[in-house]
Amino acid sequence: MSTTGGVGTEGGPMGAVHEEDPEGAAPGGRRPGRRRGSADTRGQIVAAARKIFAEKGFDKATIRGIAREAAVDPALVHHYFDTKEGIFVEAMRLPVDPGTVLPLILAGPRDEIGERLVRFLLTMTADPDAREPILALMRSAMTNDQVVVMIREFVTMAVFNRVVEGLGISPVRMEVAFSQMFGVVLMRYVLRLEPLASAEIDELVEILAPTIQRYLGGD
Repeated sequence: MSTTGGVGTEGGPMGAVHEEDPEGAAPGGRRPGRRRGSADTRGQIVAAARKIFAEKGFDKATIRGIAREAAVDPALVHHYFDTKEGIFVEAMRLPVDPGTVLPLILAGPRDEIGERLVRFLLTMTADPDAREPILALMRSAMTNDQVVVMIREFVTMAVFNRVVEGLGISPVRMEVAFSQMFGVVLMRYVLRLEPLASAEIDELVEILAPTIQRYLGGD
């Protein structure tokens, strides 16, 4: 796959990876000041995070690195965002934060986990504003290796690991369930395969939920 194009940062497409200076200096010897918060500080942090995630992936991106890119103190990043996941969600304009949603889904009855997950995903993606950032990232991943790494690391750490630990299942069960659910989303909204594209959510939940329940509900 090519490493050109794809999800860019504010101010341009993905560029080369910048090595972080161990002393905390930005590339080229620039040292950010400890600027106080301002009306635009949050936006600058988000723009910096988008750039850092694109260059380094989710796993290697750090709060300190994002703060350095935004020329703010790391404490100011923590002031606006509780977790690195939260910064990623906003930087990539994702509709939900897995750290907030998944605990609620996992807290319900185990024998209904398949229905809850399927209904949540289909209901969320039924909103064009909610699904477009997800589909945009997936399209970018088709042509950009950096985006693939970034998405894989985020999904593994923020979604898969949390569900695997919460349900006590093997990782492959979660991955198969996830691939099936998102396969339906792609067929429904990218290929627009009929009658799937026009099917009601309740009908799709009735068809898909038992299969997802088999993967995640335990033996």
